[in-house]
Amino acid sequence: RPRHVCNRDGRDTASKNVKRPTKAKSKGKKKKVQTKFVIDCTHPVEDGIMKVAEFDSYLRERIKYNGKTNNLSGVITVDKDKNKVTVTAEVPFSKRYLKYLTKKYLKKNNLRDWLRVVATTKDAFELRYFQINNEEEEDDEDND
Repeated sequence: RPRHVCNRDGRDTASKNVKRPTKAKSKGKKKKVQTKFVIDCTHPVEDGIMKVAEFDSYLRERIKYNGKTNNLSGVITVDKDKNKVTVTAEVPFSKRYLKYLTKKYLKKNNLRDWLRVVATTKDAFELRYFQINNEEEEDDEDND
């Protein structure tokens, strides 16, 4: 015959279907997290070394959602407008990940030596040229 052991509050520990008090769950809807990042490609596009449409399609193919590429499924949208690409996400999305993908695109197209990705605001990037100071070197050569 099994021995019944009771807790301090009088509940039977031998039975598996013991109902325990639960915290009241809030009935309110979860707040949607919407993040919007803008990548300004004005300088390279005006110089003709980069196309916004190619960069836009690259991001669409490479952004991962739930561990899969090509799986934006409406929660992440990539839009282009003139010289800017906008990535809007309704799920948590990292600005760092977007910078990583941008740098990867630049490397793939051999633009990484000339362009760098600079954060202009907390939700925007800009592609800028590296500042190379050749004037000082040229002046030194002229003096010889």
